[in-house]
Amino acid sequence: MPNLSKILKAEITRLARKEIKTAIDPVRKASAGHRKEIADLKRLVSLLQRDLKAASRPAEIVAEVGDTSSVSTRFSVKGLKSLRAKLGLSAAEFGLLVGASGQSIYKWETGKAVPRASQQAALAAIRGIGKRDAGKRLAAIK
Repeated sequence: MPNLSKILKAEITRLARKEIKTAIDPVRKASAGHRKEIADLKRLVSLLQRDLKAASRPAEIVAEVGDTSSVSTRFSVKGLKSLRAKLGLSAAEFGLLVGASGQSIYKWETGKAVPRASQQAALAAIRGIGKRDAGKRLAAIK
């Protein structure tokens, strides 16, 4: 005959594990949800910190369009250089498109000066054009 105490002990252990598992499973699921939420919040905090850092840079310029709305555009030296290179224009030609002198374009590209709000709006308008459109606009200006 098997030892009754061993069987009873094994059965008590099995039932205890079963009860503990049913009590612990909701806590595990909640913990996993909290970890996911914490990770999402950390991502959000890092994005907000990056946006705050970008907003506190002095090169950000706000250009007013019309009387009621304002559009925020950023000026980037690297972006200006790459735009001018993409269009294949000299500083003087690019200045004609924007309404500035070639010297101003040079100073903007070297970071010695920052365009005014009106010039910033003109730069934003030129961002989407290609070489052909730039050539047509230059021909119309000249």
